[in-house]
Amino acid sequence: MPEDTNPLGNIEISPAAIATIASQAVLQSYGVVGMAAKNVVDGLTNRLTRDPRHGIDVRVEGDEISIDVYVIVEYGTRISSVTNSVANTVRFYVERALGAAIGDINVHVQGLRVSTPDA
Repeated sequence: MPEDTNPLGNIEISPAAIATIASQAVLQSYGVVGMAAKNVVDGLTNRLTRDPRHGIDVRVEGDEISIDVYVIVEYGTRISSVTNSVANTVRFYVERALGAAIGDINVHVQGLRVSTPDA
């Protein structure tokens, strides 16, 4: 876990808290229509619990934080632009909240969704 020491004590940030911040950032990104399950078990778990961190996987190894994001993209948008936007938005929000640098942000496009019936 990312940890900081100050005169008042230690501050520890859990991967679940980081995942919540990243999830909110992803949902604000252009072209993203939803979060996706990374596997069948994650999909079933989300249906039962409605976890706000659904589609986010945070790994902390030493001082480096890696984030995997699983998204569903709007059909007709440029996927590379959407994934770059997601990665930049997640990096900005998480680094701003933590005050620490983030390692890798991997964006996995799990599907496309047509939002308008005309397309």
